Amino acid sequence: MSVNRLAHRERIDWHDHTTHQLVHPLRGVLQVTTGRGTWVVPPTRAVWLPANVPHTHQAHGPTEMRSLIFTTAVQVTFEEPTVLTVEPLLREVIRTLSDERTDLSPELRHHLEQVALHQLRSAETLPLRLPTPTDPRLVRLCAMLAADPADPRPLRELGREVGAAERTLSRLFRDETGFTFPQWRGRLRLHHAMLLLATGLPVTRVAADAGYASPSAFIEAFRLVFGITPGRWAGGGEPAS
Repeated sequence: MSVNRLAHRERIDWHDHTTHQLVHPLRGVLQVTTGRGTWVVPPTRAVWLPANVPHTHQAHGPTEMRSLIFTTAVQVTFEEPTVLTVEPLLREVIRTLSDERTDLSPELRHHLEQVALHQLRSAETLPLRLPTPTDPRLVRLCAMLAADPADPRPLRELGREVGAAERTLSRLFRDETGFTFPQWRGRLRLHHAMLLLATGLPVTRVAADAGYASPSAFIEAFRLVFGITPGRWAGGGEPAS
């Protein structure tokens, strides 16, 4: 159980644990990366990191990261990193268990850990992973778009930059990420937008910087995935039920 207070852009380098870990930012936004992809975790979410999975964290905006650990004996269904909704009860349990100033008896701590596990087993999982490809051409292409998510060029033109035909790249995206190219780029833009929102930029600026045609297009794309408008989310609101 731990608390890490991170400055904007501060990074916790690659590491792993022999136990499972639940990571929840009480404030700020965490970008969590493993060899399989990247997850963005806002204060309304947590990420489950299975034991022995190397990962790294980076904060966006001043971030308070709370972590709980669980032995590998616990019965959970998450075999890979998974982003979960955090209801008010789970948030308070995480806060209590991770607060170093809280003096809990072993019995109460065990009870609260069981409450947390019960909440996790019923929590909604969210498709927030941005998969990481391995083909060198895709790696180069994805790095280009990550550097400028607003880049409007179609796959055909991007392919010229990396020396691959559009058809080849389309197949590679489906095979290596499970997404079509438009789906992957849409996920990248949403990830980028969440990180920009965490720094306090206005929605109109975020929409433009993330490559959306208009603020209304960005708001609708964000709401469809996260169940909340970006303005309300940035203000600390809860997703719609």
